[in-house]
Amino acid sequence: MSEIYNILVDIMSEQSAASRANERIGFEEAFALHHRTVFRAARSVVADPGIAEDVTQETFIRLYKNLDSLDNDEMLKPWLIRVAINLARNAVRGTMRANTREDNYVKEYGLQERSSVEVDFEENAGVNDIYRALAHVKEPLRSCLVLKQQGLSYKEIATSLDLNVASIGTFVARARQEFSKYYSGKA
Repeated sequence: MSEIYNILVDIMSEQSAASRANERIGFEEAFALHHRTVFRAARSVVADPGIAEDVTQETFIRLYKNLDSLDNDEMLKPWLIRVAINLARNAVRGTMRANTREDNYVKEYGLQERSSVEVDFEENAGVNDIYRALAHVKEPLRSCLVLKQQGLSYKEIATSLDLNVASIGTFVARARQEFSKYYSGKA
């Protein structure tokens, strides 16, 4: 009798496990279970808790839109963490690009203080050295370097120069090497 009992217990536990596996986790439950984890993952990449909360919200918006496409509830937490980290990295890159563009704008159009003739001469001499070194860098490397320094992403550079996105990083690295060689006066 105990053998039959054990077989029935095994069958019932398998059935209940199978029925639990068929039950999909709902959005509200996923939010309640993983909100803190997602926030911490985002906060580990961005220093600002406000930005981390924005990233967390965007992560759960994406979960809401893609909940049906997730096959396995076991993969939910890693998926959420991966999405949060990617969004946080994008936020950091966007902030850096925006800061670079703002700095460039202020340098170009901001209030300019009048300085002495010597300082102006030194600045112009430095700029001339930069232009001379840049003239030695071949195209499309030079354009990639200039656009990267202006804060554009690899995708934006590739689109604007009609190049392959995968080669932009190599072009920028080579351009930096050539520029350094000519700017430091070794060539």
